[in-house]
Amino acid sequence: MSELTPLPAPLVRALAQRFGDRFDRDPGRCWPYGGDNSRLHSAPAAVVFVRDHDEVVALVQLCNRYRVPFVGRGHGTGTAGAAVAPLGGVVIAFEQMDRIIRVDGDNRLLITEPAATNQAVQQAAAAAGFFWPCDPTSAAICTVGGNLACNAAGPLAVKYGTPRENVLGLRAVTGDGRALRTGSYTTKGVVGYDLTRLLIGSEGTLALITEATLKLTPLPEARRMLRASYRDMGAAARAVARLMAQPITPCTLEFMDSGALQMIRDYSQAQLPTDAGAMLLLEVDGAAASLDAAVATVSAVAQGGVGDGCLELLEARDPEQVQQLWATRKALSPALRTVAPKKINEDVVVPVSHIPTLIDAIAQLAQRHAITIVNFGHAGNGNIHVNLLIDPDDPAQLARAQACLDALFDQVLALQGSISGEHGIGVVKRPFVSRELDPVALSLMHAIRQQFDPLNLLNPGKKLPSIDAV
Repeated sequence: MSELTPLPAPLVRALAQRFGDRFDRDPGRCWPYGGDNSRLHSAPAAVVFVRDHDEVVALVQLCNRYRVPFVGRGHGTGTAGAAVAPLGGVVIAFEQMDRIIRVDGDNRLLITEPAATNQAVQQAAAAAGFFWPCDPTSAAICTVGGNLACNAAGPLAVKYGTPRENVLGLRAVTGDGRALRTGSYTTKGVVGYDLTRLLIGSEGTLALITEATLKLTPLPEARRMLRASYRDMGAAARAVARLMAQPITPCTLEFMDSGALQMIRDYSQAQLPTDAGAMLLLEVDGAAASLDAAVATVSAVAQGGVGDGCLELLEARDPEQVQQLWATRKALSPALRTVAPKKINEDVVVPVSHIPTLIDAIAQLAQRHAITIVNFGHAGNGNIHVNLLIDPDDPAQLARAQACLDALFDQVLALQGSISGEHGIGVVKRPFVSRELDPVALSLMHAIRQQFDPLNLLNPGKKLPSIDAV
């Protein structure tokens, strides 16, 4: 059997003996495991399909013994390159560790292995009357392990929080092969340091998660959806600020700018007001008896007063109407694929009050660099998905896009924002991390990483800039 890059012969023998046909060095079969949805790729020397926690411990210890780099991988839906294989290294494929171990309704929790999909977790939780508040758009295929690695949340985060607020504990394997448990089975616990929150969002650079205890939330009795159209993005952003300042927090609060709306008009059958320059999609949930009053309050706040720029507000009262309103949002991705063969999707975050300033700045950047940019995202927490639509075969356009991104990140940081809200850093944003984090913080983070992974074998070259750059 041929291999892409030679592994130490003793390691090959040990892996073959321990994992049998779940240890694969065939170049063709290994190739798909070398990249993720960032479209970046690096050829691994081997892929090992693990089935349980003890196998992960054994595999990591073997890689350390022979100083071979390795990376954990779920379904590869990440967009920042965090799951790209280390050249000549081993990919630890978690796809067979997909069991939902237990749903404990009495204690509002669910225990799962990392490769269970978000959708599978939601279905298991719903059968017991609960849900897990983290709901990325890719829920049908993304894994819980990947959600935790990037702290990926989705629309419900505006009311219910991110994975960091909805995970009680973890079972994991450090970069040097030590097994550990973090957190507790309870919602309160302050013994020691909070390693659970540290591992969540670390993009698989400190430890490999093999089990997660998720905090569940009871399903709401009822949910109602609204679609509000505005004259321009400034009016929509002011509405967002009003909505987030009053007591009834929407469970979702999404926005689309004028570029997104025009694209939907051009490439779908969705019916939108012709003069709308921005749109909000809102959902309100809670007790059925109080929902009408909650929706009335939220509707009034979203509309504002005379001159506040709200052109139209539609309310969906049945599943068919809800589906029609969500069709507006779902029409956007196909439209983006129609317009350009590639998009660079950044997920920057700014304080809600600064959204209109950033949108205006993005429009100026698009004009200055001659790049088509479409914005949408999670308005309630200022998480904006900035989509640069480009032709990857045009070197000049690629160069302009990179210059545009460089300026975008500077603008975001000037507005007290962050260069990534949920997609992570991976490889793609690594060169920009030192702009957001100061040298002391970066030095401490490198020291933490060394404690978990002394030989720097676990997912090297990701998340943090090199120590030399600090």
